[in-house]
Amino acid sequence: QVVESGGTLVQPGGSLRLSCAASGATFNYYAVGWFRQAPGKEREGVACISEDDRITYYADSVKGRFTISIDNAKKTVYLQMNRLNADDTAVYYCAADKWVFVTPWMDMGSQTFKSWGQGTRVTVSS
Repeated sequence: QVVESGGTLVQPGGSLRLSCAASGATFNYYAVGWFRQAPGKEREGVACISEDDRITYYADSVKGRFTISIDNAKKTVYLQMNRLNADDTAVYYCAADKWVFVTPWMDMGSQTFKSWGQGTRVTVSS
């Protein structure tokens, strides 16, 4: 089970860090991804990190602004979001799975993540 936190209202141009905690466990051997869904839009894969932490993927829409990382204990995955704009407004979901193969060019939407959180809402507005 995964639990997201950190979503809030932030001004355009601001920064925010989301957290995804592995409830009662660790992310050892798991690929972990962040998805988001804006009102009226389809769910979008935003970023993903491989089970060995060596490979990351970013959607073009966030590349250069967002950074995914994991703590040394492998209990929490972070999504650092910088230079936020209104298009980043969405509910952000964390998902994990042992069998997702992460590459820098992967299609996150075609992957099956078994463990999902409830989501945390990010609103970018002045």
